[in-house]
Amino acid sequence: MPRVAFTPNLQRHISCPPQDVGGATVRAALDTVFAGNPRLRSYILDDQDRLRQHIYIFINNDRIADREGLSDTVGAQDEIYVMQALTGG
Repeated sequence: MPRVAFTPNLQRHISCPPQDVGGATVRAALDTVFAGNPRLRSYILDDQDRLRQHIYIFINNDRIADREGLSDTVGAQDEIYVMQALTGG
């Protein structure tokens, strides 16, 4: 099963420990996470159900290609890493 992990920055705002979930795509894996933690969805997705502009997702070390549909495929041994870009100066 793919593992979904979130940056410590996101974990400071909402409880989202790493977890192993089912799913063959990023969308399916995240939907499983959101089913158990509905509040997390609004931190990651906008009101159009697309990835928020300041959120980046990696599968292992590669950034996903499909930011709208989240259709990138994942394998059983993959890690989906969700991070929030920080800005400021």
